[in-house]
Amino acid sequence: MSRPPLVAPPRPRSPWQRLYAAAHARRRRHAAARGERLPRPVVSIGNLHWGGGGKTPMTIALARHLAGAERRVAILSRGYRRASRGALVVSRGAGPLVPVAAAGDEPHLMARELAGDGVAVVVGERRAEAGRLALAELRPEPELFLLDDGFSHVALARDLDLLLFPAADPFGAGRLWPSGRLREPLAAAAAADAAVLTGLEAPAADAGRELARALSPFGFAGAGFCALALHAPARLADGTALPAGAPVAAVAGIARSAPFFAAVERAGLRAVVRMDFPDHHAYPERSLRWIARAARRRGAAAVVTTAKDLPKLAGRLDLPVAELPLETRPEPALLAWLDRRLRGLLP
Repeated sequence: MSRPPLVAPPRPRSPWQRLYAAAHARRRRHAAARGERLPRPVVSIGNLHWGGGGKTPMTIALARHLAGAERRVAILSRGYRRASRGALVVSRGAGPLVPVAAAGDEPHLMARELAGDGVAVVVGERRAEAGRLALAELRPEPELFLLDDGFSHVALARDLDLLLFPAADPFGAGRLWPSGRLREPLAAAAAADAAVLTGLEAPAADAGRELARALSPFGFAGAGFCALALHAPARLADGTALPAGAPVAAVAGIARSAPFFAAVERAGLRAVVRMDFPDHHAYPERSLRWIARAARRRGAAAVVTTAKDLPKLAGRLDLPVAELPLETRPEPALLAWLDRRLRGLLP
């Protein structure tokens, strides 16, 4: 089955949408002109959507690639909805040093996933402050920073901007909140160095170039790439894989749960329960009771959840909890482009 062509929607005609877009553009220009600069290169990975663009898996993939090339990498992240405040070292490169509540969901996940790669993770509401803390405390010092969810955080100057577009909904109908799914207008893509179509289930040779062409009327003049979304088998904490056909309760507290539920079915599991919680859900006791009650009623043998939700559910339910890992695999051309650009920024 052929993939439909990528066609960006026309610019919104609504006066409210146009006024909101102008306000966003003015804010971006004002903040960028005053942005702090760190003494190391900064590569931002972000999107225009309200969540669910694959930023964290892409940050993990790029960090792993750079660490494999013997680059000293530190990730800077906000740590959305974390219980702590100020700049905090979440990982020095060997796994999380603080609980998930203090780190935030995504930073804790990145610290776990990259524990074997030596990539540090530092959080802070002000990412420049987090970068300065990384340079003061990490030894050896990082030689470059990856800015997770950084496109809209223009208070920190960056050297490269990667902008991600989820394949399931690349352009968010072209509309801003509250009537649309974008937090910045498509015209903001003009500030990006590269656009990446994420979440593809199969290779698509021209998808990246097609994305770049679709964004060109909005001022984008950078390179276009794509990335695959790969799910490994669902596994319990002891590494045991769930058997094919097992009845499970699929539970997710992420921005876009539909791809996760579809992945559960593709993994050969039978989702007898699907429970969709808000993004960054903390799973209080009431939520755990709902999950347990629904799982028992429908005969689920285990709970399957995302890597982000796993630490908040593991050990808190009578049923075993399995993770369905998601890996983003950037196309080789994107990694080669990043390496070339960094050669001009790094010693």
